[in-house]
Amino acid sequence: MPTTRTEARYWDEIVLELPGCQMPLTVASDGCALTGVRFGPASDHDDWLGRAERRPDDPVVAAAAGQLREYAAGRAETFDLAVNLDAGSAFQRAVWAALRDIPYGRTTTYGAVAAAIGRPGQARAVGAAVGANPVGIVVPCHRVVGANGSLTGFGGGLANKAALLSREGITAI
Repeated sequence: MPTTRTEARYWDEIVLELPGCQMPLTVASDGCALTGVRFGPASDHDDWLGRAERRPDDPVVAAAAGQLREYAAGRAETFDLAVNLDAGSAFQRAVWAALRDIPYGRTTTYGAVAAAIGRPGQARAVGAAVGANPVGIVVPCHRVVGANGSLTGFGGGLANKAALLSREGITAI
């Protein structure tokens, strides 16, 4: 799971209803921007949430929850949310920006992301940055696959990665 730490002030727990799958998520904000989307219930993320307050009515948390539900239902392909990625290194932020350029319904490889940010041959470092993504789904790390097209490690579990890709129409992995 992510190694970067951006403070969460408010959070809520939601469940995405994907075809054949229920996916619990914890969504958090700093009051101004989305700071985290983590797989699993809030009880799995006590260290990250710290003293944050459960506030489903926080405008950022509510907007993220609504847009994630629209995505899961197949009614949205993009997200219009302010995202705080300040806790990442310059390299991580470059990787995360490249992930946001991967279109809905498409995949790419770690090597291709490395090349896109001007760091060819750095696929492993890109993999580490992808794994540290604090706002999964919104910053679509699930769209990155192995060089041979196979599903590879995913902090939310490979079954969730497959479900997210399937929601986007990608089933031949």
